[in-house]
Amino acid sequence: MNVTEVRLAGGAQGFNWLPVFVAEDKGLFDKHGLKIDYMRLGSVDKATSAVRDGTADLAITPPEGAVSDYISGGGLRIIAANSLRLPMSLVARPEIGSIAELRGKRIGTSSLTEGTAIYTQAMLQPEGLSHPGDYEFVLAGVHTTRWAALQRDEIDCAPQPAPWNFLAERHGYRLIGEVNDVIPEVVFAAIIGTGAWTSQNRDTVQRLVAALAEAHDIVNDPANDAVTLPIYQRIATPDEPELAAKGLAYTRDMGMWPQGLVVAPAALEATTDLMVRAGLLAPELRATAAGVLDPSFVPAG
Repeated sequence: MNVTEVRLAGGAQGFNWLPVFVAEDKGLFDKHGLKIDYMRLGSVDKATSAVRDGTADLAITPPEGAVSDYISGGGLRIIAANSLRLPMSLVARPEIGSIAELRGKRIGTSSLTEGTAIYTQAMLQPEGLSHPGDYEFVLAGVHTTRWAALQRDEIDCAPQPAPWNFLAERHGYRLIGEVNDVIPEVVFAAIIGTGAWTSQNRDTVQRLVAALAEAHDIVNDPANDAVTLPIYQRIATPDEPELAAKGLAYTRDMGMWPQGLVVAPAALEATTDLMVRAGLLAPELRATAAGVLDPSFVPAG
């Protein structure tokens, strides 16, 4: 079998890339004749843009950029789901005890229009806090740089994934809300590509999806923790085995990684609903936005 290289982009390529790194370590990409060129771009916006401008073939990234591009007549499509849960807490400085106390505060996110910015707005709206006006978003980068920004007092709060939420709690910061309580199912990270590239490289995409589906099965079975946990620890908290074990259990028990990479309809509807609530998608385009999904690479959810 000829080996095909795939340029795969992402922001942090952190904990939610666990199945990718399991596939790498277990030789699943080799098995399917693939070589992955990992493009770690530092922000989810850059990952989306890289696919759109052709410097990357595919990306694992929040789906909102692809939805907006599709609505604008662009070529980006969602072809599969990488993760459908948000294992994430709102982490606040020690003197902040509730979401209501975030009025006038600085909240660090990885984007001003995708992912963490939208989830944060959904969590604060029920408390009567709206953006813009009641709080400030600060572009603080991915979770590792948000944690550094919190420690330098450059921001007051940030949505932080496991196990960095537990790490912050250990350092005296407060977990003032669980994102999963407000948004129980959503396309957290999707595999996106342009319709032109995926149609021209259909066999390659199918082999990639097959390799990742095998990896999802490995990650979702606790019997495989001897394989999975060391990889999770390596990409999450290399020097903190207890935090890594806690984080892996937290994410898996939540049902983060979908079997077969299926995009659950309810999850995609939640994504578009959040975009409407955040003012990123006109309400009358909600149904149209569902067309961003190309269901030809994974079975129907």
